[in-house]
Amino acid sequence: MKRREFITLLGGAAAAWQLAARAQQAMPVIGFLDIRSPDAMAGRLRGFRLGLKDNGYVEGDNVTITYRWAENNFDRLSELAADLVRRRVAVIAATGSPLVAFAAKAATATIPIVFLVAADPVRLGLVASLAHPGGNLTGVNFLSGELVAKQLELMRELVSPATRVAVLVNPANVTRSESSLREAEAAARAMALQIQVVRASTSREINAAFASFEGEQRPDALFVASDAFFSSRRIQIVQLAAFHKVPAIYSEREDCEIGGLMSYGSNIIDAFRQVGIYTGHILKGAKPADLPVMQSSKFELVINAETARMLGLTVPPTLLARADEVIE
Repeated sequence: MKRREFITLLGGAAAAWQLAARAQQAMPVIGFLDIRSPDAMAGRLRGFRLGLKDNGYVEGDNVTITYRWAENNFDRLSELAADLVRRRVAVIAATGSPLVAFAAKAATATIPIVFLVAADPVRLGLVASLAHPGGNLTGVNFLSGELVAKQLELMRELVSPATRVAVLVNPANVTRSESSLREAEAAARAMALQIQVVRASTSREINAAFASFEGEQRPDALFVASDAFFSSRRIQIVQLAAFHKVPAIYSEREDCEIGGLMSYGSNIIDAFRQVGIYTGHILKGAKPADLPVMQSSKFELVINAETARMLGLTVPPTLLARADEVIE
């Protein structure tokens, strides 16, 4: 190769590298903040990325995602949110708990925030209204507490006659646990059920909660409240329910996929997809104040028939007919 051709080749390569570097620098960065650890989030992240893809964004191709995980340590949220702000991300996706959204909100009044919460975001004080959020926050409200009565009704239909139901809540998540108990107590009164409240915010306390079910304190069934910490400990909870032979209903289908008896709740994967959609809209220039809070509208009933048989339960045909999925 001649010297002039070699120099030309080098010049072309250098120009290509510079273009690639500038493209990399121009790639928008999403900050993703969650209370859990990444090993509990595979399906949810898949939903989030699908929502981004609906807007033409693919991680690694034309958008970067910077993840920050609190590992179920609420005290770390402020520090992690502040770190994302220092990195000047284009938008923050705040999921896993209202406390995540509040940490992001406290960290910035200018960077757009897309939250995912189970409680009413207006009542929480995150937005001014569902139709007109105002400020730099909007997001998705997936129903959870509002479904407690339906979940108890389904459990009593499967476990008949059930008169005493234990309700497992996480006292560290005050807003969520108070909402779950309020809904459960109201539903129990209407159905003439006795409620036995058990609280756990650590792995050891979950073990103690199930140990308390022996003897006279044994409930006919267990309702596991929707909570990010319980999601991260789903294997432990499902295994303990099986060991103690306690029929349990959950809010998330993943619990049934690993052996839980029954779940009824919002389609959480679709809710994360909606968060991805709104995040994509904002990357394209939309303002959070102009994006109404979305209400999750997909619900699913999942029954693990094998677990029912192991517990000596016969699933009524009417319940099987209403199930979105029956796991054999």
